[in-house]
Amino acid sequence: MRTVRRLGARSVAVYSDADAGAAFVRDADEAVWIGAAPAAESYLRGERIIEAALDTGAEAIHPGYGFLSENADFAEAVAKAGLTWIGPPPQAIRAMGLKDAAKALMEKNGVPVTPGYHGEDQSAKTLKAAAKKVGYPVLIKAVAGGGGRGMRRVDDPAEFDAALASAQREAKSSFGDDRVLVEKFIDSPRHIEVQVFGDSHGNLIHLFERDCSLQRRRQKVIEEAPAPGMTAEVRKAMTDAAIGAARAVGYQNAGTVEFIVDGSGALRPDGFWFMEMNTRLQVEHPVTELITGLDLVELQLRVASGEKLPPQSDIKLNGWAVEGRLCAEDPARGFLPSSGRLEVFDASAFSLEDGGATLRLDSAVEQGDVVPADYDSMIAKAIAHAATRDDAMDALAEALRAIEIWPVASNAALLANLLDHPEAREGKATTNLVEADIEEVAIPDEAEFADFMILGAAGLQALAAHGADPWSSARGFRLNAPSRSTFIFGVDNTPHVVRFEAGDDDAHVAEVDGERFEVRLNLERLPGGALVGANIEGVDAVGAVRELASGPVLFADGRAIPLSPPEFSHALDAVAGGDDVRAPMPGKVLEVKAVAGAAVKKGAALVVLEAMKMEHTLAAPRDGTIAEVSAVAGAQTAEGAVLVRLEPVAEA
Repeated sequence: MRTVRRLGARSVAVYSDADAGAAFVRDADEAVWIGAAPAAESYLRGERIIEAALDTGAEAIHPGYGFLSENADFAEAVAKAGLTWIGPPPQAIRAMGLKDAAKALMEKNGVPVTPGYHGEDQSAKTLKAAAKKVGYPVLIKAVAGGGGRGMRRVDDPAEFDAALASAQREAKSSFGDDRVLVEKFIDSPRHIEVQVFGDSHGNLIHLFERDCSLQRRRQKVIEEAPAPGMTAEVRKAMTDAAIGAARAVGYQNAGTVEFIVDGSGALRPDGFWFMEMNTRLQVEHPVTELITGLDLVELQLRVASGEKLPPQSDIKLNGWAVEGRLCAEDPARGFLPSSGRLEVFDASAFSLEDGGATLRLDSAVEQGDVVPADYDSMIAKAIAHAATRDDAMDALAEALRAIEIWPVASNAALLANLLDHPEAREGKATTNLVEADIEEVAIPDEAEFADFMILGAAGLQALAAHGADPWSSARGFRLNAPSRSTFIFGVDNTPHVVRFEAGDDDAHVAEVDGERFEVRLNLERLPGGALVGANIEGVDAVGAVRELASGPVLFADGRAIPLSPPEFSHALDAVAGGDDVRAPMPGKVLEVKAVAGAAVKKGAALVVLEAMKMEHTLAAPRDGTIAEVSAVAGAQTAEGAVLVRLEPVAEA
């Protein structure tokens, strides 16, 4: 919409019930409601979108990133209605939209493809036989899919049937098509893609490559351009293959040709294979914009208007760009999606100058907005551009650590930690990295946690100190003895005790759960909070404590930590392992595995829930017998609803 406005045109947004108060609706010149929150009743109803375009006098439709953006039938309907489709021709979408047919077409045109089965026979027997033939591990992938949906890795034949059923179910839910393919899993894979553009005059160009190897659950987390370790020889081989793929389908407008790459060593001209082509603009297009100086949406609009693309010789590579997908999810809890109203959303660090780096935030939300549970968990794209790769990564990591989000969970800390991970810094990260090192990048270690407790307690102490004399201070003043303060915080239902003993010149001794630390503090009052600088055993740390409606919260290193007292009532549940299995977020029940009266072991799958376009398996919290099953397949459920109840543990 910003690009459209800059070019002197007007924008019309369409929105569902879930997005009625969304930032994009407010920013549009005009907005039209098209249906209820479920995508099948709004964003997947092409006729309603076309009707909105016609009613408002729009001339063209830009399909965005998802939903109907790669739907050939919708593209044809747009053209039939007399509107301009800002995307590739329907025949190109069809050719690349089904992964099995696309791979066959690429093989025919000399583009290297991953070994596997792309046939029509979708019986479990045939697919399992194909997996055995190519050799485990294998990937099951939805033929109409993308973004990691309908994709499962299988390491053992005994796991194949369950993985196949899950992939088919998710593919049907996400794309309306449960067909899959099976291909060999590359053990140390990198994911490198090439941005291509075609126009109506037969011109095809590339805008260099992007490395998207840092992923979780087969979804991209961090993207960068250019790809680390790329040589001129490999770049020519890969971009030639991408142009060849686009030419094979008569491609026009923006597209991305994705390759899986052997990441076990240096990049090689013969070490990459075609995965798929995304026949739309990609979420990660800002990194390409920043290294080329081109607005890709403007190029899309100009191509759709019949203009010619610039020649390949005019496309120059400048510096390095890195993007992190900021998502409403909790990496420490298996990337559990989070939703709700944003009491705090402060990303002001992205508006600051950072030496030679340029920072950019493309955000879908503002403070006070509601993050709905109905769609993908991504809420913003955080991007940095600099002359060198290290400078870009440093700038982005620092800005992410300064971000403040509450009470919705976010992956800001995970993104920053990934940017500083040695393998990522060395350009050797594969798609396995996030899962392999999840505890390191998602969960603070003991030293980090102690720092957070000290920062939080110091901030609360500063907020409690209303004056300079001991009678108006709540800092534990004692006659003839050092000032002492004690704080008890409940983090993840575990109590943590922090004690301060004041010394001279802002020197303190802090004790966290019995461990002592030498601390020097620098405190500054903020509106509604305090900024805390601390030197803890010679190491600097910084955080902000803010008084919020739900209580005080510490923001530090991209994390938000509530500073509330513990709720000891949870201890009884913890002892027994819990009797109730509750929905962790609003969602749809896909499958109920629990049976009343059955005995189950801890970790047994009970209910499969779909939320924010991902499947989540809810497991038994302990050994026991199922007393009651409330979950019903196909039903919507509210956050916190009891889906399965275990029989109470007998008293000893």
